[in-house]
Amino acid sequence: MICPLCERPIPPRARSSLHHLVPKLKGGTHGITVRLHQVCHSAIHARHSEAELARRLADVAALRAEPEIARFIAWVRTKPDDFHAATRMTRDRRAAKRKS
Repeated sequence: MICPLCERPIPPRARSSLHHLVPKLKGGTHGITVRLHQVCHSAIHARHSEAELARRLADVAALRAEPEIARFIAWVRTKPDDFHAATRMTRDRRAAKRKS
């Protein structure tokens, strides 16, 4: 299986999860899902709100084209296929969350 975000293989021993292209909270409960490395999935949610994902990043091509995610992809492609690291919410995302 290949991660559609970073295009690296997802080996059986790697941490992975399903990503709802339209977040469940925004009506995507029964929508399309894709299997991603857990680190890739965490990177998406650390950088973008559910509303933003539903509004403008609801497909893999849009996610890959988003500048912050593109930088993450370039970085993670240098890692082993089973690489995992804890992912922290970005400073901008934390600030926005505090305001809401």
